[in-house]
Amino acid sequence: MSVSDELLSLYQRLRVADVSDGMDGANLRDVGLVSRAIRPIWPGARAAGRAVTARYVPTGVRVPHMTPEEYAEYDGRWYREKCTYPYLQVARPGDFLIIDLSGLEVGLWGSNVALSAVRAGVTGVLLDGGCRDTTEVALQRCPVWARMVARTTVVGRLEFESMGATVEVGGVRVRPGDMVVADDDGVIVVPQEGAELVARVALRVLEGDKRSRRRRYEELGLPLDDTVR
Repeated sequence: MSVSDELLSLYQRLRVADVSDGMDGANLRDVGLVSRAIRPIWPGARAAGRAVTARYVPTGVRVPHMTPEEYAEYDGRWYREKCTYPYLQVARPGDFLIIDLSGLEVGLWGSNVALSAVRAGVTGVLLDGGCRDTTEVALQRCPVWARMVARTTVVGRLEFESMGATVEVGGVRVRPGDMVVADDDGVIVVPQEGAELVARVALRVLEGDKRSRRRRYEELGLPLDDTVR
């Protein structure tokens, strides 16, 4: 089962709060609520997409003592051989990367790879682990949600394990193809088999909220914005 482009487009209009209400209305109460410890890197980030999953694990390799020149070569080889990003080679527009970093405070993600993801059409990234270069990630408006801000590189710390398998992030099991919606309120995962019903209920919630808030805007003489149009 795969979420259609039409349904994906609908989800991209919805807020996390709408989707949460839609889950309640579809008898999926308290399902898919990712831990609030996973937060957006910058305020105002919003994204929705189909889950593409990957997992990294702690390495058992100890980095040897070497000169800075030797280390530069070792660093490049680590990324080529042990800590690759293969999902970026197959990512499609509308994909939302869900990456399990085994809870480590390691900077797998940063400003450079974030731009590569955007170029590939990735709508958002969830890291159950660390993101670094956060000032640049925010400046570039790359939509990233992470458990922690990290400082370290992956070299001697992290290895790629797999992609395309079910992972657990923030206390939620995520399968490839599940719908993911994220904003300032957090992240919610919708099981793909329930995605159409959840979207219908959530859209009704959103439209009702817009009508009600628009009336309040008009009563208060506030200029209309995109959240009430």
